[in-house]
Amino acid sequence: MRSIFDFAEKALECANRQELLNLTHEAWQLSEKNELHFESKNLPKPIENVRFPERPILLPPRDMPKRKFHTQEGLAAFFHAISHVEFVAIYLAWDIVYRFRDLPDEFYRDWLRVADEEAQHFSLLNAKLKTFGIDYGDLPAHSGLWDLAQFTATDFLQRLALVPRNMEAHGLDVTPPLIEKFKQLGDENAVEILTRILTDEVGHVALGSKWFKWLCEQRKLDAETTYQNVLLRYYTKKGGSLKGNFNVEMRLKAGFSKSELAWLNTQSH
Repeated sequence: MRSIFDFAEKALECANRQELLNLTHEAWQLSEKNELHFESKNLPKPIENVRFPERPILLPPRDMPKRKFHTQEGLAAFFHAISHVEFVAIYLAWDIVYRFRDLPDEFYRDWLRVADEEAQHFSLLNAKLKTFGIDYGDLPAHSGLWDLAQFTATDFLQRLALVPRNMEAHGLDVTPPLIEKFKQLGDENAVEILTRILTDEVGHVALGSKWFKWLCEQRKLDAETTYQNVLLRYYTKKGGSLKGNFNVEMRLKAGFSKSELAWLNTQSH
């Protein structure tokens, strides 16, 4: 029986797009057949060992070219940006599996499913990109997505609070208006893809909520106060602020409480 941690290490170090997708789907299929074990023998390697494909070229968010949404070039750039988000999300899911050990088997199954769904999202988006005559990697992408993984590489509590319950939760706020835009443009394929992503992402953020609350319970911490403290420390250290316009309905489905959302509103700009 093969180890999920062997799959995770290969996935995080392969630097080959198709190999990453294949490994992810294979691991999920083995898990579904109960042919994968979750016992850890070796310590995880440093996060600096993670390897990404050579393309796309990664730029700081402030250096990304600005393109108009209503042009073909702008639409291609939009779908490339979303493809990049979903591609890095595969790494994020694998990394939370790989980096944090001695957790319930259910935790690893949950995040392996996330990795597999993110890989499916990426494949749908890359097929969409090809209708514009480009492939993932042909345009630059921003480097900020992986920064949070590095920032939280040694802190499981921070990882759960800042990645699924902050960065990924932001997708629940911004995706519904994008779906409406593509409905207006008459792009049924885009609507279908983004709706599929939104539906799955609610589940992914909900897993972040589930395991964050579980960990707080294990450590005898108040989950809501702890969440607030993690976010405040992060934004104090890194600068910036929470982005507002929260989608209350989606976030409630994803495990946020009304009091958490009320607090987030007081902190956002």
